Amino acid sequence: MIRRDVLKSLAALAVVPAASWADEPGLRLSDEATPFDAQTVVSRARALAAEPYAPRPQIPASWRELSYDQYRKIWFDGRNALWENTDAPQRVDVFPPGLYFPQAVALNVVENGNSRAVRFDMGVFDTTDKFPDVEIDETLGYSGLRLRAELEQSGIFQEYAVFQGASYFRGIGTGEIYGLSARGLALKTGDPMGEEFPDFTAFWMERPAPDSDMIVLHALLDSPSCSGAYRFEITHGNVLEMKISATLFAREDMNHVGIAPLTSMFLFDDTMRQRFSDFRPAVHDSDGLLIHNGGGEVIWRPLSNPTTLQISAFSDNNPRGFGLCQRKRQFSDFNDLEALYHNRPAVWITPGEDWGQGAITLVEIPADLEIYDNIVSYWRPAAPILAGTEHSMSYTLHWGADPVAATADVPVKVINTALGGRPEGGQIIAVDFAASPRVPDDLSTVEIILRSSTGSVTPGIVQRNPETKGPRLAFTFNPGDASLVEFRAQLRVNGEPLSEVWLYRWTRA
Repeated sequence: MIRRDVLKSLAALAVVPAASWADEPGLRLSDEATPFDAQTVVSRARALAAEPYAPRPQIPASWRELSYDQYRKIWFDGRNALWENTDAPQRVDVFPPGLYFPQAVALNVVENGNSRAVRFDMGVFDTTDKFPDVEIDETLGYSGLRLRAELEQSGIFQEYAVFQGASYFRGIGTGEIYGLSARGLALKTGDPMGEEFPDFTAFWMERPAPDSDMIVLHALLDSPSCSGAYRFEITHGNVLEMKISATLFAREDMNHVGIAPLTSMFLFDDTMRQRFSDFRPAVHDSDGLLIHNGGGEVIWRPLSNPTTLQISAFSDNNPRGFGLCQRKRQFSDFNDLEALYHNRPAVWITPGEDWGQGAITLVEIPADLEIYDNIVSYWRPAAPILAGTEHSMSYTLHWGADPVAATADVPVKVINTALGGRPEGGQIIAVDFAASPRVPDDLSTVEIILRSSTGSVTPGIVQRNPETKGPRLAFTFNPGDASLVEFRAQLRVNGEPLSEVWLYRWTRA
C-alpha cells in the first residue's frame, strides 16, 4: 500500500516550523465531559455489534480528492500538540484528513475518570500557499495521531508511534525509522472475494502521569463483520513495548480472522537478485518470519517476492511467539542512503494466554516496486468466531532491532539465505548462521538435517564463513519438473538442536 510513503512524508514535515497564529494555540477539548472507565469502550463495541453496520460519513470531496503532492502541503504544527507546555511526559500530534483517509477518526482525552472530545480545528495545521481551498463542515475530523516523548534528549520530543488509516499503527525503538506496520485486525486476507479492512473509528488517550514512559490508548474498532474494543499500554524505549488487550463482537460468522496482523515490504534479496536491475544488494523492510511454536521449535522462514500470490500456513497449538524480522542490520546490506533499510525495526508478538489451535499465516504478494506493502502475517484461529459471540485475546508487541533477544532464548540464528544456478545444472542454496559460543570448533561434529518435498538434494556441507565467523550450510538441488519445492533444514549437535529450523519455499520464476 503506497500510504506508507505518506506516513514517511508526514514524519519529515513534523519538524518543519510553522507560523504563529493569532488565536490561542493548541488542540482544544470539548467543554462537555462524560464518565470513562475500563468498560466504556467495551460497552460501546458490544452495543455497536447489536446494530447493522453503518459506515461513517465521508469528509467533503475537496479533501478526498487532494493529490499526493497537495496533501504533503498541510502539516501539524508541533507547538499545538496535546499536553504542550504541561508536566505531561508525552505529546500527541494529529494528522489532517484527506487523500487516503476519507473518514474522520474521533479523538478523546481521558483525565480524572472523564472523557472530553478533541475538537477539529484547522488552526493547528500549517500549509504552503499551494494548498488548495477546501470545504469545512461537520464531517471533518483528524485522520490519526502521533505519539512523541523525550527519547534521547531532555526537552526534545521525538515520535515513536503512529496510528493512522483503517486499523493500522506503527512503532519504532529509539533511534530507528518506521518500517513495517501492525493492524488491529485482519479479515479475509488473500480471500478471492476480497479483503475486509476494519477501522479504528475512535481513540481515547489517558493523560500519562508525570515522568512516566507509558501511555494508555483505547480504540473502538468497527467493520461489517464485527466491532471491537482495544486497549494499548505503550512504553517507549530502545525496544518499544505495546501490551494489547481486545474483545471482538461478531456481527456475522467470521471464518477467516487474522489476530495480531503485521504488514511489511519485501522486494528482493540474495535469493532473487537477478530479477531486479538495482544498484542495491537488497530492498526490504523485513526479511523473515520467525516462529516459536507450541512444540518449542524456533523456525525461520525467509520472505519471498513471488511471481504469483502465495499463502503459507504453519499449523500450531498455543504458539509461544512469532513476528516479522529485519535481520540485516548493516548499511552495506542495502547500500541505500535514503531509505536506510538497515534501521527498520522487527516486531515480535507474544500471546498473553493460550490461543489454542490455529495457524500462523504468511501471505506473500507479487510486487515490482518498493512502495507496496506485499507481506502479511497473522494468527488464524482454527475455530470460526460465530455471529453474536465475543472473542477476547491479549498479546504484546515488541518493536526493535532485535526484540526477540529480550523475550526468548533462541538457538543459533539464520542470518542470510542465498540462491543461484550452477554451471553444471541445478541450484545451490547457501544458508548462513550467526557466530555463537554454542557452535563447536570442529564443524564435523555438526549434524545436518535436510529434507525437500520433491526433486533431488545433495547431503549438504557445513563450513565456517570467514567473514561472519558462523557456520554456513550449502547444498545443491535439482527440482526436475517441479514448479515448487519446500525445504526444511536444521543443524544439530549430539541430537539436540543447534540452530533454528530453516524453512524455504522455492518456486520456478
